[in-house]
Amino acid sequence: MKDIREIIASWRIGERMNNFFKGLGIKILDLYMFKSFLGPFIATFAIVTFILMLHFLWLYIDELVGKGLSFNIIMQFMGWGACTLIPLALPLATLLASIMTMGSLGENNELLSMKSAGIPLPRIMLPLAYIAVLIVIAAFFASNNLIPVAYSKIYSLREDIGNTKEEIKIPVGIFYDGIDGYTIRVDKRDKNDLMHGILVYDHSKDNGNTDVTIADSGRFSLTPNKQGLLITLYNGTNYHDSYTMDYRDTSIGVQKIKFAYQQIAIPLENYAFKNNSEGKFAGEVMAKNLSKLRKDRDSLSKEYNSTVSYLSKRALIIDDFVHIDQLDTARNKGYRNTIAYSDLWKWKSFDDKLRAYQEADIRIKEVWNTSAFNESQVYQIAFPLRRTIIETFRKFTLSLACLIFFFIGAPIGSIVRKGGLGTPAIISILFFVLYWVIDISGKKLANDGAISPFSGAFISTFVLAPIGVFLTWKSTKDSAIFNPESFFKSIGNFFAKLFKRKKKSFKIFSKESKAKQEMSVKG
Repeated sequence: MKDIREIIASWRIGERMNNFFKGLGIKILDLYMFKSFLGPFIATFAIVTFILMLHFLWLYIDELVGKGLSFNIIMQFMGWGACTLIPLALPLATLLASIMTMGSLGENNELLSMKSAGIPLPRIMLPLAYIAVLIVIAAFFASNNLIPVAYSKIYSLREDIGNTKEEIKIPVGIFYDGIDGYTIRVDKRDKNDLMHGILVYDHSKDNGNTDVTIADSGRFSLTPNKQGLLITLYNGTNYHDSYTMDYRDTSIGVQKIKFAYQQIAIPLENYAFKNNSEGKFAGEVMAKNLSKLRKDRDSLSKEYNSTVSYLSKRALIIDDFVHIDQLDTARNKGYRNTIAYSDLWKWKSFDDKLRAYQEADIRIKEVWNTSAFNESQVYQIAFPLRRTIIETFRKFTLSLACLIFFFIGAPIGSIVRKGGLGTPAIISILFFVLYWVIDISGKKLANDGAISPFSGAFISTFVLAPIGVFLTWKSTKDSAIFNPESFFKSIGNFFAKLFKRKKKSFKIFSKESKAKQEMSVKG
């Protein structure tokens, strides 16, 4: 009886939910497509982010190990690092989730049932397109607001972690100079972490080996705040050389103090993590949003234009052109007509010719050096300007990549009709590698000035957008472009036609050769 009540209650809840969504204009099909897409999207985004985080951790593991960092600092570093991976994880997750969703519908014949009911494929994909638009909006806000903060934080953490010295690990049998102002040697260490045969040289006063402590045994420990090293020594001797020799008194005083128990406190610097670089890298290009990038772009553009104008005027008037009036036809009034070209390469003597060539060589070197200097001056302003413009455009490329990958993945899933992580993962990786290589190459070429910043930022969009349009068009026509049977059938038809042509040409050749033989016999 209880089970029946639960079923009735659940049916009533489902009916109420359906009525609620109907009131909002959302149909059951749309709700089903929402559920089918959101699950794979969240799962694939988490998996892709985790895989990329492993690569991120592998790159910076050497900077984290051995610094005695707390779990909180490591989690901050990994968390902000995960935020910087959103431009890679989000498009790939969108592509993979769209292929998995449509592929699962096709594999379970649900897509066929919807089409049989008279629902066209664009209508089936419409709820997923709404989600794709929401992903695009979220990607833009993440690119403009979250990722710049993440880069600023990750730069600051790397700076602070890099300034943090490694933990003190005193080896056995060698002189250890990892502590500023001290050199320590330990003969051996027992199972209880008690050290024997301890030798401590105090060089903090820069007087050489004037302060030496020898102890039978002892322990080393850091203070709780890692601001000092506490050395506890047992049964030892302190030696101190006064070193007061002069030209009158050449004697050296030595102070020797025996002790049964002694503690030495050594101050330490930069052995504890300190957050000193907060906000230091806010001026980096990757750590700025659109409003800051636009301000930088305006100021850099003005500086670039003024620098180019100044260098151009200087090159025309001072450096390169000695006779500037030669270029002004209004002033020289036919200057070229006054030159006797036949006398240009005639010299009065060999010394005049040699002198002319030497002056020309010197002038060419001056122009070359001036051009190289001007190029370096322009590059110092043009490079940050190009980077600023590129990052301004790239605030939008992440959103466009998510949208394009959706219109690539959803048609492929409806054509392939394979769900899960097998075939969709392989196809997604192929398209993502293509996108990543084109995007990185375009960014590098734009930074170097080989192509314009707009082309470098949107070159991946220009390449992948036609692919998405083509696949969407093919899927609406129920094309079997990725069907293995049709693929092998097309290959078989190609070779069949090829063999038929060869066979036909062989028959024609054999007939011609036979006719030639008959003619030769008659002759």
